[in-house]
Amino acid sequence: MEQIYVIEDDDNIRDLIKIALEGFGYEVVAFEMAEDCLKQIESDKPALAVFDLMLPGMDGLSAIRKIRKIDSLKDLPVLVLTAKDREFDKVAGLDGGADDYMTKPFGVMELAARIRSLLRRSTRSNVADDELELYCMSLNKKTREVYCEGTKVELTLKEFELLQYLMENHNKVVTRDELLNHIWGYDYDGETRTLDMHIRTLRQKLGEKGSACIKTVRGVGYRFIRTQE
Repeated sequence: MEQIYVIEDDDNIRDLIKIALEGFGYEVVAFEMAEDCLKQIESDKPALAVFDLMLPGMDGLSAIRKIRKIDSLKDLPVLVLTAKDREFDKVAGLDGGADDYMTKPFGVMELAARIRSLLRRSTRSNVADDELELYCMSLNKKTREVYCEGTKVELTLKEFELLQYLMENHNKVVTRDELLNHIWGYDYDGETRTLDMHIRTLRQKLGEKGSACIKTVRGVGYRFIRTQE
């Protein structure tokens, strides 16, 4: 049974998430404070963590950043579930190490679907060649390492999967619906700008030359191309 950490200071929401996820067959360990979560997360090594951002004591984003510095937890899927719905907050959450971002109020079915998707993507075995090398970039599917012009780039799970899919389909126009379906793993009907924000943070991390490889095809989607095009 996969173990999920839930860090949420509202008793009612925490209990709702716990009951709902246990109904989907997960083992849930719930915390009110991030500090309590950090005391045992390295020893437990849960399959996934759901973080509120506004917590008593240490805030959720600070806790996520601490988790990303632990080698054994650097690939832990992290879902942010918060009332903070400004675009700035979403970008900060994703750039701070979260793999997905949901705002309150939320539906338990969508929450469960996003968790399934994160778990599926993080554990999926790669049977194809591990290495992708295109233009100024190299990507290792097995180690989840990305280098741009010889410099290592630290990406979240979703950013890595977006880059991998675009590189695997280089020179082809990949539609927004195709990306949402492939990366999120279900018929996505939530925040329509989630993909745009992930692409934005990905481009920022890749730098000027790397980001130039990801071209926006207005009204359709994105295309990975040579920078001189």
